[in-house]
Amino acid sequence: MTQRIAAHTDILIAGGGITGVTAALAAARNGAKVILCQDRSVLGGNASSEIRMHIVGAAHSKRGAVLQTEAREGGILEEILLDNAIRNPQRSASMFDLILYEKCRAESNLTLWLNTAVTGVTMDGSRIVSALAARESTEHAFEIFADIFVDCTGDGRLGKEAGAHFVTGRESSGQYGESLAGDEADSYRLGSSLLFTTRDTGRPMKFIPPVWAKRFTEEDLRYRSHDSWEYGYWWVEFGGLLDTIADNELIRDELLAIMMGVWDHIKNSGHHPESANWALDWFGFVPGKRESRRFIGKHLLTQTDLEEAFHFDDVIAYGGWPMDTHPPQGIEAKDKEPCRQPVTNYVYGIPLRSLVSANVDNLMFAGRNMSATHIAFSSTRVMATCASMGQGAGTFAAMAVGRRLPLEAAWHNRELIAQTQQQLIRQDAFLPGIAACGNLAGQATAIRASSEQPDGAASNIVSGHTRSMHGERGVRPELAVPGTHRWMSQPGDALPWIELEWAEPVHIAEIRIVFDTGMHRRLTLTHEESLFKQIVWGPQPETVKEFRLLAYTEDDPGSGLQVAHVQDNYQRLLVLSARLERVCRLRLEVLATNGLDHARIMDISCR
Repeated sequence: MTQRIAAHTDILIAGGGITGVTAALAAARNGAKVILCQDRSVLGGNASSEIRMHIVGAAHSKRGAVLQTEAREGGILEEILLDNAIRNPQRSASMFDLILYEKCRAESNLTLWLNTAVTGVTMDGSRIVSALAARESTEHAFEIFADIFVDCTGDGRLGKEAGAHFVTGRESSGQYGESLAGDEADSYRLGSSLLFTTRDTGRPMKFIPPVWAKRFTEEDLRYRSHDSWEYGYWWVEFGGLLDTIADNELIRDELLAIMMGVWDHIKNSGHHPESANWALDWFGFVPGKRESRRFIGKHLLTQTDLEEAFHFDDVIAYGGWPMDTHPPQGIEAKDKEPCRQPVTNYVYGIPLRSLVSANVDNLMFAGRNMSATHIAFSSTRVMATCASMGQGAGTFAAMAVGRRLPLEAAWHNRELIAQTQQQLIRQDAFLPGIAACGNLAGQATAIRASSEQPDGAASNIVSGHTRSMHGERGVRPELAVPGTHRWMSQPGDALPWIELEWAEPVHIAEIRIVFDTGMHRRLTLTHEESLFKQIVWGPQPETVKEFRLLAYTEDDPGSGLQVAHVQDNYQRLLVLSARLERVCRLRLEVLATNGLDHARIMDISCR
C-alpha cells in the first residue's frame, strides 16, 4: 500500500505549463512557499518539447510599431524568452525545457514535483483543505495542504475535483450578446493538434505511410496552406466534436493518422515534387489541447470586454490575440477556412475577478481555464497571454498570503489589489491604464543626460511607464499615455550618461533598471522559418550591454562610488540591491549596447 506523504505550503500550483511556471516563479519570488505539481516530465505544456507550439500573444496579432505599440507581454515571460534567445541559438525544444526547469530549480521558495498529477481534494465546506497527488514513477502519493490553490492545469482538474463551477462548449449569441457566437449553444470546442518537424537531408528520402494513415487530396487541403514543411501545421486539428478530456487518447490516435496522411500527401501525391529530399525529423504523440473546461469566476470575460477594452479596477494581466475560433470539425471541415480571427482594436485588460472561483473560497485559476465565454477564451487561450495571467495570479496569491488574508477577503480588498498592481509593474508586468508610483526616482529635483533626442528626453525615465502603447491597436486612447517613455541619447554621444539629483539626500536599498528590448517585435522559440525571420536571435540590439552605476553622497559629492559595473547584459529588467545612504546624485554611464547606435533606458526606480 502506497504511503501518503503530507506536505505543507503557502500556495499549491497545479499544472506546469507556461502559465503554471510564471505563476509559481512569481509567487516564490514574492516571498511565498510554493509547490508546483506538473503531471509530465518536462515543463512548458504546449510550448514543451513534447508538443512544440510557439508562444504567441498580443505582439503576434498584427501589433508592433516601434516606439508606438510595444505589445510583447514582458515580465517573467520576457526574462525566459530573452534567456532562450541567448542560450538556445540551435533552437532546441529540449533546451527550452531545460531553461524552464532551471528557472524553477533556482528559486529556494519553490518546490518542483514533476510527473506528479493532482487527482483529488479534501474539502471543508466550500474551502479546499488539501489536494491529493500521485507520482507513479516513484510510487508516491501526496497530500498537500495550502492556503491558496491555483489551477493552471488547462483542463481544470484541481478545480473540478473541488466542485468549482465550470462550463464547456459554446454559448449562443443571445446568452451574453456576443455577435461572434452562433445562434444556438452547443457542446463543441476547439480541437487539438499534433505538430511535426522535418529537415532537408540533401538526398531523396522515401516516406512509407502507416496503413492506417488518412488520405488527403489537394482539393481536401485547398484552404490549408502546406507549401513549407519544416514545421507542422496547427490546422492538423481534430476532436472539437468530442470530449477533449475523456476522448483524448482517441483524439491522439486520429491526429496521428491525420498528420501522417498530410505528410503522405506532401511526399507521395506528386503535387509537391520539391519535397523529395525532406524527411520527418520529429512528431508529437501528445496532443496540443486548445479547449476543455472553463471555470466560472467572480467575473466572466466576454466578447464585449475584449472589443471595448474598458478599464478594470482590478486589472492583473492583459491580452491582444484575435478572437481565434476554429470549426469544431477541424481538418474534416474541408470546405471551410480553418480559422476565423477578427482582431481587437486595443489590447484588453484581464481582471483578477476572472481568476477567482465563484464558489470555492480559496481557489484561483489562470490560463485557458480562466473565467471567459468561448468567444473571449478564443483570444485569452494563447500562451503569452496565459503567462501574463500566471504572473498576475501568482503575485496576488503571494501578497495575500504574506498579509495573512484569506482569498475570500483578499480578492475584493482594494488596497491589496493596488499593491499587487504596483508590484507587478515593478517586476516588469504591463497593466493597461496603470502607472508606477511610489518611486524615489520620481522625487528627483533634476534629471540630466549627456545628450538626448527630441522624442527621448532624459525625464522620460520617471514617466511611470516602461513601454509605448499609444499607437495603433495599442491601449484604448483614454488609458494611453503618449510618448516613447525612454531616454535616448544622440547617436554620436561617445559616453552616454544619465543622472538623477535630489535636493534632499535619500537612502537607497534597491535600484531597478528597465532597458529597451525591442518589444514591438516578436520573440519566441519557433521551428517555423517564416516566423523565425521576424525574430532577432541573440541579444536584442536596443538593449544596453555594459554600464556603470555611480552614486554620489552628501558627504563626498565630487567622487562617485561605483555601485555596479554590469557587462554582457541582455535582460530587460535588472534589480540591484544596495545600501546607499545620503545619496544626492545617481549616474548611469552606458559603455556599450548590443548593436544600436545610441543608448536607451526605459526606467530607473529606487526604493
